[in-house]
Amino acid sequence: MLAGPRIGTLLLLSVASLSSFAAWGGQQLLKRQHQPITPELSQAQLWQHYRWAIDPQTRREAALLMVARDESNQLLNGQGWGHDPVAAVVLERAALTATAQGKTALAEQTWQRLLDRFPEEPGSAWARLALGQNKPLYHQQLLQQQPAHPAALTLAAGGGPEPLQNHQGALHLARWNVRWPGALEQMRDACQATGAQAPEPSQRQNLAQAMAKRGHAETALACLKDVDAAPETQLAIGRSLLLHGDPDEGTAQLLTLAQTHPGHAASLEAARILSEPLYPDPRVLDALPAAVEKRSAAVAAARVRLADGNEAEAALNRWPNDPDIWQLQWDLARDAFLAGNWERTRNLLDRRSEQGPLPPPLEARRLFWLGLSHQELGETEKAERIWRSLIRSFPAGYYRWRAMDRLGISGPLDLRKQHPQKDSQTWQPLNSQDALVNTLWRLGQVHAAWEIWQAQRDPVITLPPEERLAEGRLRLAVGDTWMGLDQLWWLSLRWRDPSCQQRHLLHRSQFPRLFHAEMEAAAQEEDLEANLLRAIAKQESRFAPGVVSPAGAVGVMQLLPSTATEMAGEPTNALMLQDPADNIQLGARYLSQLLERWENDPFRSIASYNAGPGAVASWPQPTNGEDAALWVERIPYPETRFYTKKVLDNLIGYSGGDQPSCEEVGRGVRQKRASDNAADHDSTHQE
Repeated sequence: MLAGPRIGTLLLLSVASLSSFAAWGGQQLLKRQHQPITPELSQAQLWQHYRWAIDPQTRREAALLMVARDESNQLLNGQGWGHDPVAAVVLERAALTATAQGKTALAEQTWQRLLDRFPEEPGSAWARLALGQNKPLYHQQLLQQQPAHPAALTLAAGGGPEPLQNHQGALHLARWNVRWPGALEQMRDACQATGAQAPEPSQRQNLAQAMAKRGHAETALACLKDVDAAPETQLAIGRSLLLHGDPDEGTAQLLTLAQTHPGHAASLEAARILSEPLYPDPRVLDALPAAVEKRSAAVAAARVRLADGNEAEAALNRWPNDPDIWQLQWDLARDAFLAGNWERTRNLLDRRSEQGPLPPPLEARRLFWLGLSHQELGETEKAERIWRSLIRSFPAGYYRWRAMDRLGISGPLDLRKQHPQKDSQTWQPLNSQDALVNTLWRLGQVHAAWEIWQAQRDPVITLPPEERLAEGRLRLAVGDTWMGLDQLWWLSLRWRDPSCQQRHLLHRSQFPRLFHAEMEAAAQEEDLEANLLRAIAKQESRFAPGVVSPAGAVGVMQLLPSTATEMAGEPTNALMLQDPADNIQLGARYLSQLLERWENDPFRSIASYNAGPGAVASWPQPTNGEDAALWVERIPYPETRFYTKKVLDNLIGYSGGDQPSCEEVGRGVRQKRASDNAADHDSTHQE
């Protein structure tokens, strides 16, 4: 009698199981068939995906990309984000929107949902900061569990309802981000506390080291009081005094460090800093302990320079892979070719390291001058072979252009010529070690990606070059061009073995096209190549409108107020010069006048922008039979010499032209095709 109901129940269970299995199978099929969308899609294509895609993941990604393009946040509603980590970012946006709209209750409710659902995700940090206004336990969780997250740094800098006790905020910032806004004030206040609130000796040590890293050596010394500086603290103080305070006292600090702790790594760095001038004081080098000097490539390089090149072979052979020796090799080669000794130039530059080529900018420089030395010695075939290898293997830049000019395959550099502007900067994956950061980058959520990247960063740990490339690109994406371009440039000078793709991505990332409308308008008005303005702006200010130089130059094009007033024909002020449109227009007018003065000669015009036309007029002028690269190398001001080459490098990089392709797969520079290559930077001495 019970068989019928049992059979019916079993049938229902079977149908339900099959339905669940079919649903699960459908989900798996959709996952396998899901094609991640990228910012390369147009807005119309994104709308099509958002409205009609069968795959819900595609609809969600399209919504996020459209929101990144200033579409309404309403697109993110009802998307069924589930447990996808990106959902934490969506909830964070919703909470911030509610806060901005004054919907306090809704914001608090959304923050709590975020924290309950995603307690381990980086986005929960902002939830802890917001909810901790009423529940202080959340603030302590934030500082302990997510110490590097911007929310934790905001709290440490005084972003909570009450000041943190026992200098917790100052010590947190000293450990995790000494450059966070408000960090210096927090640390200074902690150092000045007295009585029961006075910091302990170990805390003074940490605070002093952090303030010295910020360039405040005197404040750091005052914070130490009677506490002996640890080697790392003494190194930071000595470096800061050299750069921002009393150089003699900085030298004394670094010498004391080396003499007191000769076996410590900080002493080796102190010796490198003391050896950094092109011709350091020999008395300073003599005061270094023998144990330190014996281990220091920088001291060895300095000794060779002071001895007019004697003992160069020993230093070059012992430390072929040290950046200070790379610099020594270039300095000696430059001295040789300026003296007309092309055989010595060739012998110096023909040295090869067992670890392969130098970093690309340095290798291109080496190859160009090696080729020229062969040509000057009558070895034309070798010279042309080297230059063709350079051209095949490296992206557009100063030395590649010089090689093309020597082979007669480049036209004259016309800075008055208007070129059609094509932005060839296609979207590229970030390739960070963090999968969520990569996803957010792909979906246009660059600020969220940057915050999450910061949250994973421990400043004590040195990042691999691949991750430093990701960091530089993230900084540029969120508008931090000052630090972003600086990091990418120095990375290019130290990364010896990027793959071909990494090498090209690193190069391309260093040429952002910012203030496009202002650049084009000013170039059109003054009959200039717009890429010349980009090249100058990149070198002068890294596109940071608020930058003011020690000499008082202001803005994107770094104009002195006197020059700006002359170009404007009326009084100007700092506020006006910090406006990119005004600054770029006046800078373009000045460049146009320089080009007119020098009959459109790019070398003297660019040099004049840095040193002034009067100084340039006082130098020996180029002759028809002289290679322009040699004239640049004879510029007597090291800063202007480097500046002229770097602006031209920027100009060629922005102009692009035919580029070598990456056909190989793998380690690129270490492979046969790239192992013959070369590239530019002018010196760790800022020449």
